Amino acid sequence: MDAHIRLATIEDAQAISNVVTSALRQSNAKDYPADVIARVEQNFSPLAIERLMARRRVYVASVEQRVVATASLDGDVVRSVFVEPSYQGAGVGRRLMSVLCSAALDLGLETLHVPSSITAEGFYTALGFQKVRDEFNGAERTIIMRKSMNR
Repeated sequence: MDAHIRLATIEDAQAISNVVTSALRQSNAKDYPADVIARVEQNFSPLAIERLMARRRVYVASVEQRVVATASLDGDVVRSVFVEPSYQGAGVGRRLMSVLCSAALDLGLETLHVPSSITAEGFYTALGFQKVRDEFNGAERTIIMRKSMNR
């Protein structure tokens, strides 16, 4: 899979919103009730994505100039990693995370944290993240994970 990874621009906000919505509805819906999916979805409108871009390093992966994945780095926290369901398992998310880890090393970060969904826990474990604890927001379970950034 030849995915091009770059920092996102404001022009990507709608495409990022579409990727997130699609992943939430098709992948995360297997692990979370509909009301949780709907609540999380509200945080990823195009306008909300634009606001996030002002505070985080947001990356996108594109295939044939179409955004198919996104992830962001917020200090030492990896956030909002979503891959279009038809591209899940094709290595796009792994490549995106590799870029984020390289950026973290360039920033001198020693540890990365990620608040993982139930759906993505295995993905992060395969990348070397370890579970620290569970957090609950009503019916929404988040697995807090961390990875040491050894050079």
